[in-house]
Formats: sequence, C-alpha cells, structure tokens
Amino acid sequence: MEGIVKRWLDRGYGFIEVEGQDDQVFVHHTALDGVSELVEGQKVEFEVEDSPKGPRAVNVKLVE
Repeated sequence: MEGIVKRWLDRGYGFIEVEGQDDQVFVHHTALDGVSELVEGQKVEFEVEDSPKGPRAVNVKLVE
C-alpha cells in the first residue's frame, strides 16, 4: 500500500497516513528498506503487519 509520512520524530519513529483513508500507521526506523530516515510529506510504499500495540508499517520504501 502507499501513503504519506505525516510525522517523523528525531527519536526514529513516526506515522504514515494511508492513502485514501483517514488511518495512520506507526513506523519505526527499523522498518525502513534502503532509507536512512523519513521526512514529513514523503510518499512511501509499505506493508502493514499486526503488533501487540496495533498495526505497524514494515518494508517501507520511497516512491519516486
């Protein structure tokens, strides 16, 4: 799925707004694939997996 980085904190995590939905998905820096960090407003492609605290993004890649 695709989305837009809504918040990225210096602590190495943030939230992605899922394209076409009002939902946001948590993303941790360990889920980035070939990207060192994200910037608010970037378009990304990712998968979602369940975690004990709710859905989280994995395999996050930049969309060019």
